[in-house]
Amino acid sequence: MGLLFGTDGIRGKANTYPITCEIALKAGQAVGIFTKGIGYNTVIIGKDTRISGDMLASSIAAGVASTGINVLLAGVIPTPGVAFLCTGIKDAGTGIVISASHNPYQDNGIKIFNHDGMKLSDEQEDQIEDYILNSNNVPQGEVGKISIISDSLKLYSDFLLGKFPFKKLDKKPKIIIDCSNGAASKIGHLVFCSDLFNTRFISDSPNGKNINDHCGSQHTEDLQALVVKENADIGFAFDGDADRLIAVDEKGNKITGDCILAICAKFAKQKNRLKNNIVVSTIMSNIGLTESLDRLEIQHIKSDVGDRKVLEKMKESGAVIGGEDSGHMIFLDDHSTGDGMLSALRLFEIMIETHQPLSSLASVMTVYPQVLMNVEVTDSKPDIMLNKSIADTIKIVEKKLGDKGRVLIRYSGTQPLLRVMVEGPDQDETNNYCLDICESIRKNI
Repeated sequence: MGLLFGTDGIRGKANTYPITCEIALKAGQAVGIFTKGIGYNTVIIGKDTRISGDMLASSIAAGVASTGINVLLAGVIPTPGVAFLCTGIKDAGTGIVISASHNPYQDNGIKIFNHDGMKLSDEQEDQIEDYILNSNNVPQGEVGKISIISDSLKLYSDFLLGKFPFKKLDKKPKIIIDCSNGAASKIGHLVFCSDLFNTRFISDSPNGKNINDHCGSQHTEDLQALVVKENADIGFAFDGDADRLIAVDEKGNKITGDCILAICAKFAKQKNRLKNNIVVSTIMSNIGLTESLDRLEIQHIKSDVGDRKVLEKMKESGAVIGGEDSGHMIFLDDHSTGDGMLSALRLFEIMIETHQPLSSLASVMTVYPQVLMNVEVTDSKPDIMLNKSIADTIKIVEKKLGDKGRVLIRYSGTQPLLRVMVEGPDQDETNNYCLDICESIRKNI
């Protein structure tokens, strides 16, 4: 990880370093040069609904065009939509998404995809970062053309529905979808259309500042209540750039990524679609997922945090299903990256084929109480285990948990936060253990 790139691209507060017009321009130039170097002549740019998106898109597009590379503007589109376009549009060598995912509107970011629809490797990011920080060369010569892809959402929605050719059912399933006032707001209406579904949408009126604002995959309370009130079959909540999915069953229970992975893995194995009998998740996954996969006799491989790390392990092991409890799920048989809408369609396909409600499907996994708290930190990110007081507090908690729980502490790759996760058999005890560790960290760093 370099100075600019974190676990998911470059991210920070918009109009503040490094998410400035100057860095965006240099990033555009770097991507343009990179794209030319791998033999392509076009870069696709998409964004979510943040007010700063247009500003950054303009700067990046200008930077790319200044290198003689053409730009195609896809407009507001989910992150996986740009990944799809990279693989489907001739001469597209790179895709850029301007988004800070689940972060508040004040933040923004720059994610980069290769021509194969996958995120860049660490080495490729280092190459682009080196240009941004160290190159003083001003591109000269041919100038690229900037154009608009007018049908980007139609292309992407056709791709998604083509993977799941649902037949019209006698009774249209009732679905409630929380678009997080983000990139799912328009395309959600195309994918979960009235021809196939009885769908109610909430948080689908973005104004540039309400993205992820008490809505979406991280704030499902309103969706859970509405699913019960409306007697809906299922609820789906996406994040700001729609690469995450959190589901809600017909009883109003929140179904997170780990449980969705278990459901999809069980179904795939029954259908002989689980290549190499492997599922990949991260070290943050719930203990219940491991137990569920063990019962199903499915090999469980764990990666570092981040969908890029999950994908790396999937490619190494030959797995086709992987993801994170946060709702990033990758189905390599269908797409090259995590895709919230594709995940929703997969889950719905399983409900239809098994004739089971989501609450029954979710019983495949017992979720252990898990508490995740954040502690704000400086950019220096010291090694907390070198602090005796903090280390002792953690050891005491781990001793009390024994083999019935665990503690995991890591720095966020996208925000100045230290994430403290405690898992255990009892919700109140687990919460108190997490509070104890967080308080010790605040006192000592």
